[in-house]
Amino acid sequence: MPAPRWLARINMHVTNPILGPLAQRLPGMGVVLHIGRKTHRRYRTPVIVFRQHDHFLIALTYGRESQWVQSVLTQRNCELETQGRTLPLSQPRLIHDPQRSMMPTMVRIALGVLNVSDFLELVLSK
Repeated sequence: MPAPRWLARINMHVTNPILGPLAQRLPGMGVVLHIGRKTHRRYRTPVIVFRQHDHFLIALTYGRESQWVQSVLTQRNCELETQGRTLPLSQPRLIHDPQRSMMPTMVRIALGVLNVSDFLELVLSK
């Protein structure tokens, strides 16, 4: 089970505003820019992200049912701010990987402790 929903609500209001500016610059982190399905507002969600060529893999620390994940899946695209750049991403695909085999070893261990085994894969839009 990923992190509990109550912790996600605290993070959304407390941690994300602090972490967001750092996540835009730190390797292995980024900020997903997406439009809410219900509110049609623009949201910014800090994430753990790994790039492999033109594919990006985001660890779903709060699970695949998170509102931002559902919005990206519905709209089929988003933007990612990472390392000082804004990248258009599309073709979202959920991946369930209990072994976390696509992650670097140290990240695999950390995500294992958090019991994270769901990921969102996105492709750099051309």
